[in-house]
Amino acid sequence: MKVTAHIQNGNGKSQFSFEILPPLKGENIHSIFNNIDPLMEFKPPYINVTYHREEYIFKEVKDGLIEKKIVRKRPGTVGICAAIQNKYQVDAVPHILCGGFTKEETENFLIDLQFLGIDNVMALRGDAVKSETYFTPEKNGHKYACDLVSQLNDLNKGVYLDDALQNTSPTDFCVGVAGYPEKHMEAPSSESDIQYLKRKIENGAEYIVTQMFFDNEKYFKFVEKCRQAGISVPIIPGLKPIAVKTHLNLIPHRFKVDLPDALVKEVMKAKDNKEVRQLGIDWCIMQSKELVKAGVPFLHYYSMGKSNNIKEIASQVF
Repeated sequence: MKVTAHIQNGNGKSQFSFEILPPLKGENIHSIFNNIDPLMEFKPPYINVTYHREEYIFKEVKDGLIEKKIVRKRPGTVGICAAIQNKYQVDAVPHILCGGFTKEETENFLIDLQFLGIDNVMALRGDAVKSETYFTPEKNGHKYACDLVSQLNDLNKGVYLDDALQNTSPTDFCVGVAGYPEKHMEAPSSESDIQYLKRKIENGAEYIVTQMFFDNEKYFKFVEKCRQAGISVPIIPGLKPIAVKTHLNLIPHRFKVDLPDALVKEVMKAKDNKEVRQLGIDWCIMQSKELVKAGVPFLHYYSMGKSNNIKEIASQVF
């Protein structure tokens, strides 16, 4: 079932969803199931599965030569989605990226998803790899998420890259995209970022999931700006609880989001990470309850491969 249909079926009630990471290469699927199992009591209609593109390392070999080697630490997004749908009978939402894909590879990826009965995708540009200063698309790949959304929309109309194909079958994907309450790190301004987001909606995206935020007011202002710009699709808030003191530096650096002074002061006073973890849970519960009162369609939690703190939050909210 499509995410938009789940929202309609909710009849205005906020529902629970979460995002998982594929396991590191060499681990098995049970590491995923062990993190999903504790959260199933909250009846998530869907589960997001991230995609991690290949990266490159340069390794010295004989005679001082340098070899470029592909490294992929978290494979398995498509297989994990199929396993989730088979085991739990809930919808899996794979992330699909511009980065690392040609248009042809994107089309083949989407055909595989269609054959597996997967109805939803999250269309993302993806980040630059470590060896890049700025994001660089593949040759004959997409530079922007709005172009990836356009390809998805074409497939939904039965338009494939090979225009010589006859009697093509249209796909029927529900497309989600990312939104940034505190603006994408590369956008020159909040206003321009909203316009980029609007293009993704105009090109066929049907709902938005936000980057994590720790101040609900930023989410509410973001929604207001979107509505003023003519964006009318559902906007799902993304949440993540602080878990360790190093998150004070890691989260702003990696995700370019601000942490409220009140939260920072409490975390700084904490005597250990056990206390920090509880502070993060309490703060996220406070955020969640306020968002539920505001009537958000879903609360979407970034679990980052760990479900215990998400379970504690959900047990107080759902």
